[in-house]
Amino acid sequence: MSQFSFFDTPLTGLRVVERKPIQDSRGFLARIFCEKQMQELGWSNPVAQINQTLTKHKGTVRGLHFQNPPYSEMKLISCLHGEIWDVAVDLRKKSPTYLKWYAEKLSPENNRALLIPEGFAHGFQTLTDNCELLYLHSAPYMRNFEGGVRFSDPTIGIKWPIQCSECSLRDSELPFINNEFDGVEI
Repeated sequence: MSQFSFFDTPLTGLRVVERKPIQDSRGFLARIFCEKQMQELGWSNPVAQINQTLTKHKGTVRGLHFQNPPYSEMKLISCLHGEIWDVAVDLRKKSPTYLKWYAEKLSPENNRALLIPEGFAHGFQTLTDNCELLYLHSAPYMRNFEGGVRFSDPTIGIKWPIQCSECSLRDSELPFINNEFDGVEI
C-alpha cells in the first residue's frame, strides 16, 4: 500500500501530496518523503537540504522566493504545526501557466504537502499562530542565485485569505514583475 496519494493542480508539475499515516492506539507514523515515488513525479536529485521554520503570528506572509539555474530546486513543503495557506507561482517563461498561482491549505490534520517544481516561486501565509514547516529541497541554497517576487504583486494577483499582519523587510522589498522580468529558464 502506498503511503501517499498525489493530486494534480491546474499548474503543470505542481502537485498536492497527501500522506496516509499508519495509526494505532500509540499514535501514528507518516512518511514524509519516498525517493522512488517522488522520482516518478520529477524529483531527480537527492534531498540536498532540509529546513524547518517557525512563524509565530497569524497573518504573516513569507515569500515569494525561488532559485535560478543552475540551482533551481524542487521543494516539498509540509506543515507540522498550525495551518498555512501555501502558494506556488509558475515563473517558467515557456509554460502555458506562466504567472498563474495555486494555493493549498496545509496542516497536520489534513496530511497534505505541496510538491513544487523547479521554476516556481513559493510563499505562504499563516492562518494560525505558531506555524512550523518542514521544507525538503532538491538543491542547496545559493544566495547569488536566489530570486523573489513581491507577495502583493498585482500582475500575479494572489488573493491572500486574510490581511497580512507581518512581513519581513526583505520580502516587502522584493520587486514587482515588470517588462524586464523574463521568467525563469528551466
